[in-house]
Amino acid sequence: MSDVEVSVVLPAYNEAATIEETVETTLSTLAAFLPAGSFEVIVAEDGCEDRTPEIATRMADADERVRHVHSDERLGRGGALSYAFRQAEGETLVYFDTDLATDMRHLEELVESVRSGEYDVATGSRWLPENRADRPAKRGVPSLGYNTLVRLFLRSDLQDHQCGFKAFDRAAALDLLDEVEDEHWFWDTELLVRAQREGYRVKEFPVDWTPKGDSKVDLVRDVFGMGSQIVRTWWQLSVSPRITRKVSMTAGSLLVIAALVLAVTVVFDPAAVLDAISGADGVVVAFSGVVYLLSWPLRGQRYRDILARLGHDSDTWFLTGAIFISQTGNLVFPARLGDGVRAYVVKARRQIPYPTGFASLAVERVFDLLAITVLAGSVLVGLVVTGGTDQVAQAIAADVPPVTIGDDTLDPAAAARTALRVAAVVGAAAIAGVAVIVVSARRDSDLVHRAVTALSNDSYAQYVSGIVEQFVGDVETVVADRGAFLRVGVGSLVIWIVDVLTAVVVFAAFPSIELSPSLVAAAFFAVSVGNLAKILPLSPGGIGLYEGAFTLIVVGLTTVTGPVALAISIVDHAVKNAVTIVGGLGSMAWLNVSLTTAVEESQQSGEIEPEAD
Repeated sequence: MSDVEVSVVLPAYNEAATIEETVETTLSTLAAFLPAGSFEVIVAEDGCEDRTPEIATRMADADERVRHVHSDERLGRGGALSYAFRQAEGETLVYFDTDLATDMRHLEELVESVRSGEYDVATGSRWLPENRADRPAKRGVPSLGYNTLVRLFLRSDLQDHQCGFKAFDRAAALDLLDEVEDEHWFWDTELLVRAQREGYRVKEFPVDWTPKGDSKVDLVRDVFGMGSQIVRTWWQLSVSPRITRKVSMTAGSLLVIAALVLAVTVVFDPAAVLDAISGADGVVVAFSGVVYLLSWPLRGQRYRDILARLGHDSDTWFLTGAIFISQTGNLVFPARLGDGVRAYVVKARRQIPYPTGFASLAVERVFDLLAITVLAGSVLVGLVVTGGTDQVAQAIAADVPPVTIGDDTLDPAAAARTALRVAAVVGAAAIAGVAVIVVSARRDSDLVHRAVTALSNDSYAQYVSGIVEQFVGDVETVVADRGAFLRVGVGSLVIWIVDVLTAVVVFAAFPSIELSPSLVAAAFFAVSVGNLAKILPLSPGGIGLYEGAFTLIVVGLTTVTGPVALAISIVDHAVKNAVTIVGGLGSMAWLNVSLTTAVEESQQSGEIEPEAD
């Protein structure tokens, strides 16, 4: 059994110039208040590119109190600390930054606060009133803002979360490390926040601190990285535990019901909507279902092309069934939980790994969004060119009176026209985005890495660019193959054209509707915008969102009355959902898949999160 009571970990990345002096200072400081043989100093060398590894090895060979923990790959600051903590022998685990910015006279208080059993966690602070930390503006202002956000969103009682001077009880640390997800600069904050939430005793005490070396506010790490981690932790600790499946389904359903009731009772006459639905030709409505059914084998074929390009072969009919099941899941469960079902089905039935399943789904969603946006954007750009946006703008602003602010009067119709023109620019940009992806996929250069690192050279930039590259790489794997791109791209357009044609057939089922080229164009736009509205995962299947967007566009672009437009949207969406459910139930029986089991298994896979479309 080891006699070591205290393990001090020094996270080191390319510290050849200072690491030896830091270790010697640490050893002498510990020896001044701890018994001989009761402590160790671990150099957590994180994939260094300089002489740090050989220096650390030499020190460990010369002094039994020193250990060298090596990592071949960069683990990140938090990852290196976690790795070393798990290999440490002491019951009190300590770490501080190797630049010794914190005055070492505070080390005894740090260690003894935990070693004595009085606290589970101890951390130095540069923001308590009684300390004398030298904080120049370029460090102090961002630090103050960051710590304020952490206290506000994560309900922390601490003043300073990022001071590199902390100690932990071993049992508490190992318990917390199982929950901490960040491996980089947010690691400290997440540990302290989770320690407080778990009820551990946390001590914060003032330290004298002097900045050493060059430091700067890093756009990627500080704004994107830290900010996103605060949001992620807030969601996990404060929001997610309260959102059970029952709560989310109930809330989403109530939201949609309220929206539909408001639309029907306030905007339109409910009786007129019901009369319009009852007057529709049932045979034509049924035929629209047949038309929509034709798009499903096309979906299966497109998914087969994507998987083949990612290195996995399968058959069209099996993949069509898998898509039926996942889309049925999206109708039953909120927040598009059905998207993960497909990854489970292809894993369970065709041994396609979860990462590939989710990656292929992400690629498919990108092409879906591009196809929908191309259809909507093309019509919208045409409306702007021909002046057709005036009709939509007037419809949007019909019941909205002018608003006076001071001496200025805001014309709702003019504001709507401006918004539509902006939307047209976005649509054109999305179409141009297709060309950009194609060009970048055919160039032997790392555009994502270059773009991110142009903003920052911090290690977190490498981390962020790696995540983005993984996603873009999957898309570009398909795009880079001219044949695959054409098959998937054209297939996506055909799939969504069939989706629009289904709506056109539904239009034809209503006696008061006379089909014309302008009405078909309006249908293309209405269906496309309706499907874009469904991107927000506010309700199962986007029910309510689709109808609202569809009705607004049809009323604005055609002479179709409000009640009839709403009736058409309801029937169109109902036909598509009915085909999906029938196909999903048949596919579940054919492939022997339980929808609830598939959702649970896909959520527990833990390898990669599904992309929302």
